[in-house]
Amino acid sequence: MRMSVEQALNQRGSVAIYPARVATGEQPGRMANRAIFQPRRRSINFRTMALLNILNYPDKRLHKVAKPVEKVDDRIRKLVADMAETMYAAPGVGLAATQVDVHERVIVIDVSDTHEELRAFINPEIIWSSDERKIHEEGCLSVPGIYDNVERAEKVRVRALNEKGETYELDCDGLLAVCIQHEMDHLMGKVFVEYLSPLKQTRIKSKMKKLAHAM
Repeated sequence: MRMSVEQALNQRGSVAIYPARVATGEQPGRMANRAIFQPRRRSINFRTMALLNILNYPDKRLHKVAKPVEKVDDRIRKLVADMAETMYAAPGVGLAATQVDVHERVIVIDVSDTHEELRAFINPEIIWSSDERKIHEEGCLSVPGIYDNVERAEKVRVRALNEKGETYELDCDGLLAVCIQHEMDHLMGKVFVEYLSPLKQTRIKSKMKKLAHAM
């Protein structure tokens, strides 16, 4: 996901992170609240990172549905590191593996100004979303130069694996909630412009094809 100027000037939202609930049903309680004020630093090794090619809409590969990751191993950790470096270089605040032609359920996101809150979402699933919905302006690294309004749930809870293979759950709102929903659409083979009118989609396809031919 690419951030517009308007988004950069607005509040980026809050986050509460905690391990997935155990079988006893114990509530996260204070641990979740405390985590809001503890940004997570990068913990991924970038020494062997590489920039990946980002697919541009309307490339048909963007419509492939990603498969679950079977095992979080060094290959997946290398993919996460390369995706993060590619996202930062673009620059963007989120990237799905689908966008770099790897069709596995992997997302990286960092909506911070300092690039010190990188999170990996492996096999993510939205397990709760608020009834309240909000319209945000969105952009996408696969659709450069295009921004438009999309309505999404205002708050979501996500369950995923991190780069260590540990399960966690995340409550979020604001830009982080938008970004998670945007990137998870990519894993399902959907690009944000598909929420727009057929006329807008046709115009965007034409513009992107002209851009590709000019390069």
